[in-house]
Amino acid sequence: MANNQTFKIFGTDGMRGKANQLPMVPEIALALGRAAGKLLRCRSSGKARVVIGKDTRLSCYVFENALISGLCSMGVDTLMVGPLPTPGVAFITRAYRADAGIVISASHNPYYDNGIKFFDSEGFKLPDLWEKEIEAIVQKNDFKDCLPEDNDLGRNTKIIDADGRYIEFVKATFPRGKSLKNLSIVLDCANGASHRVAPLVFRELDAKVYSYGVKPDGLNINQGCGSLHPAVVQKGIIEHQADVGIALDGDADRVIMVDENAQIIDGDTILAICARDMLKKKLLKNNCVVGTVMSNLGFIKAMENLGINVIKSQVGDRYVIQDMLMHEANLGGEQSGHVIFLDHNTTGDGLVCALQVLRIMIETDAKLSDLAAFVHRFPQTCVNVRVASKPPLESLQKVTEAIQNVEKVLGDNGRILVRYSGTENICRVMVEGSKQKQVTQLAQGVAQFICDEIGVKGSAKG
Repeated sequence: MANNQTFKIFGTDGMRGKANQLPMVPEIALALGRAAGKLLRCRSSGKARVVIGKDTRLSCYVFENALISGLCSMGVDTLMVGPLPTPGVAFITRAYRADAGIVISASHNPYYDNGIKFFDSEGFKLPDLWEKEIEAIVQKNDFKDCLPEDNDLGRNTKIIDADGRYIEFVKATFPRGKSLKNLSIVLDCANGASHRVAPLVFRELDAKVYSYGVKPDGLNINQGCGSLHPAVVQKGIIEHQADVGIALDGDADRVIMVDENAQIIDGDTILAICARDMLKKKLLKNNCVVGTVMSNLGFIKAMENLGINVIKSQVGDRYVIQDMLMHEANLGGEQSGHVIFLDHNTTGDGLVCALQVLRIMIETDAKLSDLAAFVHRFPQTCVNVRVASKPPLESLQKVTEAIQNVEKVLGDNGRILVRYSGTENICRVMVEGSKQKQVTQLAQGVAQFICDEIGVKGSAKG
């Protein structure tokens, strides 16, 4: 890597991009490993250790080996766990008392994308300050002042019991003495990192499980399956007359559920169900829950009716967690299905979340549709526009005028939110109101203005 390269490496969720194209190239991954190794050597009293996990993308082999080489070259030992959900890597990092954890995954994105994200020793995503330090070391590209002695290079060890440890951790969040023996579950693992562990978790708790998306080939992760494509689970619910459906994404840190009537239960409603249960049991810290600016108004009103305060975070689970820590909350999440139970794990965990909902169903002897009924969702439309660049939205006059017009039309009966994705070249337009047809038309109108100014032709997509 040349010394004069100064492009930005980290986004809102680590480094992400198309595999084999900047920044997701092996040279950068190698440099990241060396930079993280240098930082850990400076901050560790003994020999540092880093856990490395991944999802099932073909390109993970490239970045896994590059990261291990970089870390070991700086005298850091690596613990390789193979394909494991992102929350599993966070757990193993704590369980092994490692100094850091790394996940190679692009989460819900297609196979041709990939990403690298870091955890600290407690399993939380690295704070911005650490990422800036690592980025600065990579840009400087000078490791001579911290190279280990020839006999002090790092060693790589394969952890063979990571799956079993994580499975037992997840099961431990479900009450002892209870089981899922009377439930039939349709489970979609998105051909991703949970394809081995997720079916075992539910089967070992005695559920009848119909599994989908459990045959990864390196190219089919998230392809027409998983939390972005819950139709697979909806169809399975009808075909098997099952009680509940669970759709995970590629790295299993998010979950979307489906009730017995094949109706989708998204992250907002899941969060509401869990918040109400925790409030009833006096387990909801500070009587608050952290959502995001994208949280449905129906969710917010349902929480207000229960007397629960909703903190609105930026979109992105790292920001949700930051606000949870700031406000000393133990429950937070996103509409997309990232739901964080800080009493159990330090990141969104699709399996832990699903088990909490199943527990509530069993304890209340209720169907999922019954539990979800108290949340009356406002009609909402989100249109994604693939963009060629990300200039400040306020600099786009026609877009700004279109947004202001929507605000006038909706008044106090709705809202519009326009923002860039932190992980993709996408601008998201979300409109919420009392009438579905109206919000759809308004969202598409603003999206078209964005597409005309900075979009890729034919890119507006609901």
